[in-house]
Amino acid sequence: MTAGLKSTVGVLWNSMISMITDLVSWDIPAVILLSFVLAVGFLLIILSCALWSNWLPLLVALTFVIAPLPNAIFAHCGGDDLSSEYEGNPAVDVGRFITSIIVVTGFALPLVLAHAEVIKPTASVMSIVGGGLVYGTILAYSQVFKQDADEF
Repeated sequence: MTAGLKSTVGVLWNSMISMITDLVSWDIPAVILLSFVLAVGFLLIILSCALWSNWLPLLVALTFVIAPLPNAIFAHCGGDDLSSEYEGNPAVDVGRFITSIIVVTGFALPLVLAHAEVIKPTASVMSIVGGGLVYGTILAYSQVFKQDADEF
Protein backbone atom coordinates (compact mmCIF):
# COMPACT_ATOMS: atom_id res chain seq x y z
CA MET A 1 0.00 0.00 0.00
CA THR A 2 2.83 2.39 0.86
CA ALA A 3 4.64 1.70 -2.42
CA GLY A 4 1.50 2.58 -4.38
CA LEU A 5 1.12 5.80 -2.41
CA LYS A 6 4.77 6.69 -2.99
CA SER A 7 4.46 6.08 -6.73
CA THR A 8 1.29 8.19 -6.89
CA VAL A 9 2.98 11.02 -4.99
CA GLY A 10 6.00 10.68 -7.28
CA VAL A 11 3.85 10.93 -10.40
CA LEU A 12 2.01 13.95 -8.99
CA TRP A 13 5.30 15.58 -8.01
CA ASN A 14 6.80 15.02 -11.49
CA SER A 15 3.70 16.38 -13.21
CA MET A 16 3.73 19.44 -10.94
CA ILE A 17 7.42 20.05 -11.70
CA SER A 18 6.78 19.73 -15.45
CA MET A 19 3.87 22.16 -15.20
CA ILE A 20 6.07 24.67 -13.36
CA THR A 21 8.86 24.37 -15.93
CA ASP A 22 6.33 24.78 -18.75
CA LEU A 23 4.93 27.81 -16.95
CA VAL A 24 8.35 29.36 -16.49
CA SER A 25 9.50 28.57 -20.02
CA TRP A 26 6.62 30.21 -21.92
CA ASP A 27 4.27 32.07 -19.62
CA ILE A 28 6.68 34.54 -18.06
CA PRO A 29 7.95 36.01 -21.39
CA ALA A 30 4.35 36.13 -22.63
CA VAL A 31 3.22 37.99 -19.52
CA ILE A 32 6.12 40.42 -19.83
CA LEU A 33 5.39 41.10 -23.50
CA LEU A 34 1.65 41.46 -22.95
CA SER A 35 2.15 43.79 -19.98
CA PHE A 36 4.53 45.95 -22.04
CA VAL A 37 2.03 46.23 -24.90
CA LEU A 38 -0.78 46.97 -22.43
CA ALA A 39 1.32 49.71 -20.81
CA VAL A 40 2.08 51.27 -24.21
CA GLY A 41 -1.64 51.20 -25.07
CA PHE A 42 -2.65 52.91 -21.83
CA LEU A 43 0.23 55.38 -22.26
CA LEU A 44 -1.07 56.39 -25.69
CA ILE A 45 -4.59 56.83 -24.36
CA ILE A 46 -3.45 58.89 -21.38
CA LEU A 47 -1.15 60.99 -23.58
CA SER A 48 -4.01 61.64 -25.99
CA CYS A 49 -5.86 63.11 -23.02
CA ALA A 50 -3.05 64.91 -21.22
CA LEU A 51 -1.33 66.60 -24.16
CA TRP A 52 -4.44 68.53 -25.13
CA SER A 53 -6.03 68.84 -21.65
CA ASN A 54 -9.18 67.05 -22.75
CA TRP A 55 -10.01 63.87 -20.88
CA LEU A 56 -12.81 62.58 -23.14
CA PRO A 57 -10.54 60.12 -25.01
CA LEU A 58 -10.17 58.28 -21.70
CA LEU A 59 -13.63 56.84 -22.41
CA VAL A 60 -11.96 54.72 -25.09
CA ALA A 61 -9.92 52.90 -22.45
CA LEU A 62 -13.11 52.19 -20.56
CA THR A 63 -14.86 50.77 -23.62
CA PHE A 64 -11.96 48.51 -24.56
CA VAL A 65 -11.60 47.22 -21.01
CA ILE A 66 -15.33 46.48 -20.82
CA ALA A 67 -15.48 44.96 -24.35
CA PRO A 68 -14.43 41.35 -23.50
CA LEU A 69 -16.86 41.07 -20.57
CA PRO A 70 -19.95 40.01 -22.58
CA ASN A 71 -17.94 37.25 -24.28
CA ALA A 72 -16.61 36.08 -20.93
CA ILE A 73 -20.05 36.08 -19.35
CA PHE A 74 -22.01 34.52 -22.20
CA ALA A 75 -19.32 31.95 -23.11
CA HIS A 76 -20.35 29.87 -20.11
CA CYS A 77 -23.89 29.65 -21.46
CA GLY A 78 -22.71 27.48 -24.35
CA GLY A 79 -23.05 23.75 -24.66
CA ASP A 80 -20.40 21.18 -23.99
CA ASP A 81 -17.03 21.36 -25.68
CA LEU A 82 -17.07 17.68 -26.59
CA SER A 83 -18.81 18.16 -29.90
CA SER A 84 -16.78 19.58 -32.75
CA GLU A 85 -19.80 20.97 -34.59
CA TYR A 86 -21.00 24.51 -34.13
CA GLU A 87 -24.45 24.34 -32.62
CA GLY A 88 -25.22 28.05 -32.82
CA ASN A 89 -26.01 28.80 -29.20
CA PRO A 90 -28.00 32.07 -29.09
CA ALA A 91 -26.53 33.16 -25.75
CA VAL A 92 -22.97 32.98 -27.10
CA ASP A 93 -24.04 34.87 -30.22
CA VAL A 94 -25.62 37.61 -28.09
CA GLY A 95 -22.36 37.93 -26.14
CA ARG A 96 -20.37 38.26 -29.37
CA PHE A 97 -22.85 40.81 -30.71
CA ILE A 98 -22.65 42.98 -27.58
CA THR A 99 -18.85 42.73 -27.64
CA SER A 100 -18.77 43.83 -31.28
CA ILE A 101 -20.99 46.82 -30.48
CA ILE A 102 -18.65 47.89 -27.67
CA VAL A 103 -15.54 47.45 -29.86
CA VAL A 104 -17.05 49.47 -32.71
CA THR A 105 -18.00 52.14 -30.18
CA GLY A 106 -14.41 52.20 -28.92
CA PHE A 107 -13.10 52.83 -32.43
CA ALA A 108 -15.87 55.21 -33.51
CA LEU A 109 -16.07 57.42 -30.42
CA PRO A 110 -12.72 59.18 -30.97
CA LEU A 111 -13.57 59.68 -34.64
CA VAL A 112 -16.92 61.24 -33.77
CA LEU A 113 -15.33 63.43 -31.11
CA ALA A 114 -12.65 64.56 -33.58
CA HIS A 115 -15.25 65.23 -36.28
CA ALA A 116 -17.26 67.35 -33.83
CA GLU A 117 -13.98 69.18 -33.00
CA VAL A 118 -14.28 68.25 -29.34
CA ILE A 119 -10.83 66.63 -29.42
CA LYS A 120 -7.89 67.08 -31.78
CA PRO A 121 -7.49 64.61 -34.68
CA THR A 122 -4.06 63.54 -33.41
CA ALA A 123 -5.61 62.79 -30.02
CA SER A 124 -8.20 60.71 -31.86
CA VAL A 125 -5.52 58.69 -33.67
CA MET A 126 -3.50 58.17 -30.48
CA SER A 127 -6.64 57.09 -28.65
CA ILE A 128 -7.63 54.60 -31.37
CA VAL A 129 -4.14 53.08 -31.58
CA GLY A 130 -3.89 52.86 -27.78
CA GLY A 131 -7.36 51.34 -27.52
CA GLY A 132 -6.52 48.80 -30.20
CA LEU A 133 -3.39 47.82 -28.29
CA VAL A 134 -5.35 47.46 -25.04
CA TYR A 135 -8.08 45.33 -26.64
CA GLY A 136 -5.55 43.27 -28.59
CA THR A 137 -3.61 42.61 -25.40
CA ILE A 138 -6.75 41.43 -23.63
CA LEU A 139 -7.59 39.10 -26.53
CA ALA A 140 -4.02 37.78 -26.73
CA TYR A 141 -3.92 37.16 -22.99
CA SER A 142 -7.18 35.22 -23.09
CA GLN A 143 -5.93 33.11 -26.01
CA VAL A 144 -2.44 32.44 -24.63
CA PHE A 145 -3.65 31.44 -21.20
CA LYS A 146 -6.81 29.61 -22.21
CA GLN A 147 -7.06 26.37 -20.25
CA ASP A 148 -7.69 23.37 -22.40
CA ALA A 149 -10.19 20.78 -21.27
CA ASP A 150 -7.75 17.93 -21.95
CA GLU A 151 -5.30 19.16 -19.32
CA PHE A 152 -7.56 17.97 -16.53
